[in-house]
Amino acid sequence: MCGNEQKYINEAFESNWIAPLGPNVDEFEREIAKYVGANEAAAVSSGTAAIHLALSLLDVKKGDKVFCSSLTFVASANPIIYQGAEPVFIDSEPDTWNMSSEALQRAFIESLNEGKLPKAVIVVNLYGQSAKMDEITAICDYYNVPIIEDAAESLGSTYKGKASGTFGKFGIYSFNGNKIITTSGGGMLVSNDVESLRRARFLATQARDPAPHYQHSNIGFNYRMSNILAGIGRAQLEVIEERVAARRRIFDRYYNELSDLPGIYFMPELENTRSNRWLTALIVNEMESGVSVQELLYKLSLEEIEARPVWKPLHLQPVFQGSSYYRHSENENISEYLFEKGMCLPSGSNMTEEQQLRVIKCIKDSIFLRKVNSKGKFNIC
Repeated sequence: MCGNEQKYINEAFESNWIAPLGPNVDEFEREIAKYVGANEAAAVSSGTAAIHLALSLLDVKKGDKVFCSSLTFVASANPIIYQGAEPVFIDSEPDTWNMSSEALQRAFIESLNEGKLPKAVIVVNLYGQSAKMDEITAICDYYNVPIIEDAAESLGSTYKGKASGTFGKFGIYSFNGNKIITTSGGGMLVSNDVESLRRARFLATQARDPAPHYQHSNIGFNYRMSNILAGIGRAQLEVIEERVAARRRIFDRYYNELSDLPGIYFMPELENTRSNRWLTALIVNEMESGVSVQELLYKLSLEEIEARPVWKPLHLQPVFQGSSYYRHSENENISEYLFEKGMCLPSGSNMTEEQQLRVIKCIKDSIFLRKVNSKGKFNIC
């Protein structure tokens, strides 16, 4: 928390605006739209809800296909299933770890040959790093298929000077408790299509018709954000640039201390982009480092330090068994490689230098001790 949250919460209580309506909701929408440079924004209960609304607005339904990044959290794809549609998963590429334009192009060609293009493409900006939006946008524009940009993790990031989340027909942000700014739970749908955002608000409030009684001609959702949570979000947004700077400092310290170690390779930052470095992620090449990702995770856990593997690709998830998947190339399966070799380090905005140095020391000790132990015995740091 930054300190100003209580101010906006108190205003909500004093004005008696507690429900999913009110001045904080209106202002939070306006402020987010202004910050990212979008025409309109709609505050909702989660980033997942925002994706679901975007798919609904694009009339995605049973029998349709939606292309989606594979290396991401399951929330990116679940709304496709909500609509009865079929997810088709697209591999990553090595420069950003995000959707491969090569794999996307092949998926489009095959879909065209089958006579059934996808209804939408969901592009995810992983760990705060924007995908290669020029290439992806060019492909989607050629086939006239709209983009939903899942920027849940990348608020505050930019691609060639433009805000992450503003390249597609719709963009979504998440304000879950672990995001760079939080409302404890919440999300935002943004677009330059003002009329679509008005309909999104209508659908998000149970699609109630304008009548003196309760009348419904459409199926809607209970997806609007409360005025209290929007107040928290307003205060958080005031310090977004401080949060981005803090996360980038954390990344820089990790990079400066660990990048010279054998077998350690950090998630790249594409030229002409700014990643908010929501999480510091890296690859561990066991052949070079002498230690596996699993061993490093274990060693860190013994020191009461939580680190995690990168997202398990969605095409490997049991719930999506049998779904179509397009590799980066015939011989390169980037998302599976990143899952096998990748890990995320503690990266919270309020992380102290002392805490970070504990993480760094454990990683250094793990690699050093493994290297000098001629028997290859797993030593505890």
